[in-house]
Amino acid sequence: MKNIFKRKPSEFATEYTVTNALLKGDILTRLSFILLGAGNIARKQIVKGLLFLFTEICYIYYMVSYGFYALAELTTLGHYKEIEIETDWGYDYIYEGTKSVQVLLYGVATVVITLLFIAFWREAVKSAYKAQCLSKEGKHVNTFFDDIKDLFNVNLHKLLLAFPLAGILTFTVLPLIFMMLMAFTNYSDGVDDATNHLNKFDWVGLDSFKQVLDINGNIGEQFWGVLAWTLIWAVFATLLNYIGGMILAIIINRKGTRLKGLWRFNFILSIAIPQFVSLLIMRTLLSDTGAINMLLKDWGLIDKALPFWTNETWARVTVIIVNLWVGIPYTMLQVTGVLQNIPAELYEAARVDGANAFTTFFKITLPYMLFVTGPYLITTFTGNINNFNVIYLLTGGGPGVLGHTAGQTDLLVTWLYKLTIDKLDYNIGAVIGIMTFVVLAIVSLVTYRSTGSYKDEEGFQ
Repeated sequence: MKNIFKRKPSEFATEYTVTNALLKGDILTRLSFILLGAGNIARKQIVKGLLFLFTEICYIYYMVSYGFYALAELTTLGHYKEIEIETDWGYDYIYEGTKSVQVLLYGVATVVITLLFIAFWREAVKSAYKAQCLSKEGKHVNTFFDDIKDLFNVNLHKLLLAFPLAGILTFTVLPLIFMMLMAFTNYSDGVDDATNHLNKFDWVGLDSFKQVLDINGNIGEQFWGVLAWTLIWAVFATLLNYIGGMILAIIINRKGTRLKGLWRFNFILSIAIPQFVSLLIMRTLLSDTGAINMLLKDWGLIDKALPFWTNETWARVTVIIVNLWVGIPYTMLQVTGVLQNIPAELYEAARVDGANAFTTFFKITLPYMLFVTGPYLITTFTGNINNFNVIYLLTGGGPGVLGHTAGQTDLLVTWLYKLTIDKLDYNIGAVIGIMTFVVLAIVSLVTYRSTGSYKDEEGFQ
């Protein structure tokens, strides 16, 4: 009996794998490696087998009619030829060919379709082997209608996840792969003018990465400067919002505070107002001719307008402070929920032991809040690195520029927007996007693995 409990589940039942199908399958199952559905059709799963076969035929037809051509073109990203034509003033040249953007898109789509077909092929082979095993053991082999019924019963999760998964592959994975591959090309507004109308570009390997990471180059100098400011902004925006929201929540939540609902309503009201409206109002109020500068001049406190948006240091400090206005209420709501769930017995025990408010906060309140809100802090930090709205609506990335595109308050995300929309440097923009992902992945993983939520999941349970 002791050895029975040590056996793996796979030792009690047949494993329906491609390897077993190859080694233990009969001639019909092995035929299914080449002719999908052959084993299913032979074992009376006719509709299912025909669907497997039809899918294989569709894939082969696609590859023969266009797929192999798309893969071949993917290696060169298209082609063009120069044609000499006669005009009224002599001879001229025109260019005809394929657009590299379409070639890259169709090539990536063909690769993804091929990978999906390989996964489908594996399932078809496993299905044929399963039908063989069940038939050999004298067990019931599902018909097509049995499989349909199972989709609404034991396999309901597969039915419900099929459409979301297809959407993710189509609208998330495929565009991401497409844009990442842009980083390895020279696709920009600076490609050969003669063929620019064809959007013809070529593979350049890691040249774009070298250009971005070269601290002595124009783009590289901008990148490291923008990266440093992005991290500074994210740290200050995250910590100050968290500290401010925590203090606000503690003050409102304390027993001596009256009209708690009114105070919470006042701060939550700023959440109800669309963020872009608040930011544009702040931008107007703090401009050189805005209400703030006008009032300070009228009161005789200043002689000339304060450079909220025209000075580098002033602009950076101002965007951090304005971000507190739109960010603290969210943190206050998060922390309020945590504060209301801290066991009252902990505070009572601390008072009995003679702990003051300062000790209680640092020994009970703060550790508990950091434990619960650790993942929230990480997501907030990630959101601040990609906080396009605050920077773009307040300063537009200004003041001034570093080189040609990056302003003094530009984050990586706003700089990426300018590179792709304004300057059409799609290859550099793709590299910036990849580098942003790398920074976020490293910071998020390292910080999360250092939090109490990860190390001691049941610490406060």
